[in-house]
Amino acid sequence: MKLIILDRDGVINLDSDAYIKSPEEWIPIAESLQAIAKLSRAGYRVFVATNQSGIARGLFDIETLNAIHRKMTDAVQEVGGSIDAVLFCPHGPDDACRCRKPNSGLYEEIARRTQQSLQGVPIVGDSLRDIEAAISVKADPILVRTGNGGMAEKQIKQQHPQVTVHEDLFSFTETLLRQD
Repeated sequence: MKLIILDRDGVINLDSDAYIKSPEEWIPIAESLQAIAKLSRAGYRVFVATNQSGIARGLFDIETLNAIHRKMTDAVQEVGGSIDAVLFCPHGPDDACRCRKPNSGLYEEIARRTQQSLQGVPIVGDSLRDIEAAISVKADPILVRTGNGGMAEKQIKQQHPQVTVHEDLFSFTETLLRQD
């Protein structure tokens, strides 16, 4: 089974320093939905793993987060793709949980659900914490320059020179599918 894991904010949709707090604020990055559709058609199971500390901060509730994720999955379906599951960490940075990236709990849960190792599985993110979580499970960390990726690229390449960098999810998808 082919598997890919994506971060949400900054990879699939535009990010915001004020958080994505409603379905109206969720706006896809150009061609990200088409990239997910291409991955789906190529036989990839697509999982999303995202930190959502806005819940712990009281900025939105689980029902609102579910509505945001429904908007995202519906938008992906409209262009012919699918997302197998969206896993999220609702905790804040000081909550000492296992699921908040850079910890690996979300990824370990995906491995458990799919009953497969994440070694070599592409994990696409836009931040150092995404990359570090991917490395901790021996996945293939991919940095995109969208979201915070452009600002984080220099630091990530210094600390983790093995990380592959792409302009966005669509350009990575094109490269990945040419290699398949």
